[in-house]
Formats: sequence, C-alpha cells, structure tokens
Amino acid sequence: MSDYATVQDIIDLKRPLTAEEQVRANKLIPIVSSLIRIKAKSVGKDVDQMVTDPDYANIVKGVTCDVVMRELNTPGTMLPATTFSEGAGSVSHSYSLPNTSGAIKLWPSDEKALGFRKQFLGAIDLRTRPGRTF
Repeated sequence: MSDYATVQDIIDLKRPLTAEEQVRANKLIPIVSSLIRIKAKSVGKDVDQMVTDPDYANIVKGVTCDVVMRELNTPGTMLPATTFSEGAGSVSHSYSLPNTSGAIKLWPSDEKALGFRKQFLGAIDLRTRPGRTF
C-alpha cells in the first residue's frame, strides 16, 4: 500500500509550496491516502487494485492533491468550509459543509469523483398497475 500522490505531484498540479507546507504535505498525504482506502472499503471497493488503471490512478492522485491543498490552505486558527448547490431539473439542493471538527475529510464531490457515490433515479409507473385499464 503506497501513497496516492507525492509532494511533487501537489507542486506540479496545484502550486509551489513553501518548505513548511512541504513538510506538512508529507505528513498529510499518507493520512489522505488511508482515508481514501478506508472509504473505498466501506463501499466495497479496493482502490489499490483500481489504481492499476492509469486513468483511475490519475483521478485518485488529483483527489489526494485536492484534499491536501484544502488542508494546507486552511489557516491554523480557521476551519475549512464550503458551500455548494446541486440541481436537476426543477429540483435543487444547497449544502453548507463546515468542517467544525477540523478533521481531514473527503467531500461529497471527492467521493463522487472516486466513484464512491452514485446517483440513482427510480420511478413507478402507476398506469401499468395490474387490473387497471385506461
């Protein structure tokens, strides 16, 4: 089991890091990698096997970099938070996800990118009920 990104990946994909940020990123990357691995197990997936696909490996690397950057961009006394909304047709939902505990977390958008969250749509056609005629 290895880490899904390196400090150099963060520098290449996001921005240059100070020496202090590089030290912190080195400590955060294994934690984020373990977080992804455990979340995958909870939904019945094996990320270590899935990263053999180069496309999926790139997604996992990107998500790892995103989560680490969120933590690095959070000043020591402030906790990370985000607000976003989703919509489908005439239905929309707004979410505010403050991280009041300061815990390192995968956001719903991270889980979706990793394939851990699926959106399902279902309907019952009441017109086809047995014994019903139109």
